Amino acid sequence: MKASEFDKKFDDGESIVMCLILRVRAALENEQNVLIWTSIWMITALDREARRMGVTRQSVIKNVAG
Repeated sequence: MKASEFDKKFDDGESIVMCLILRVRAALENEQNVLIWTSIWMITALDREARRMGVTRQSVIKNVAG
């Protein structure tokens, strides 16, 4: 669904709950958990950057990898 169609549904007072559920579900289906072993200095650097950006360590990793 295009953003304009989504906006129109919302503006018209239609329920957008299913649209949101389908988007979240699609996003979750495209993710995969990965276990990464790394050194303490790397974790420290990731945590420092996460604090600087105001996000989680996972978000920092996703931004770099994505």
